[in-house]
Amino acid sequence: MAYDEQTAERVRKALAGRRDVAAKKMMGGLAFMVKGNMCCSVSGRGGMLIRVGADETVFAKPHVERVKMGTRTMSGFVRVQPEGYATDAALKAWIARGLEAVASLPAEKSRKPASAKASKRSAKAPKRRAKT
Repeated sequence: MAYDEQTAERVRKALAGRRDVAAKKMMGGLAFMVKGNMCCSVSGRGGMLIRVGADETVFAKPHVERVKMGTRTMSGFVRVQPEGYATDAALKAWIARGLEAVASLPAEKSRKPASAKASKRSAKAPKRRAKT
């Protein structure tokens, strides 16, 4: 399932001034990672996922619902329907909320240790025969 390219472009423009942002395809959408943590995601199911942390008051806002992945409800994220970010001001407000939530988290470290590359190379090296 493809994500909404137009919304993804709007998010890219809103985050364009930041050097700590990376876009990554995941969960059927395009996630925008800030310092390794997901800030928001343009979803393939319609709408956007926004990281909000523990703030439960956000569910009182229009066009906002809990995020369900299979039978599990994700905490710390909301799904905002397209009507909730139709204007550029509304989109920027949701992105700002995601950035605020990410700012309270420690930066994610790379999942691959630096030595993984070296061990991969040594695994490909030809085996030497033992001298008899």
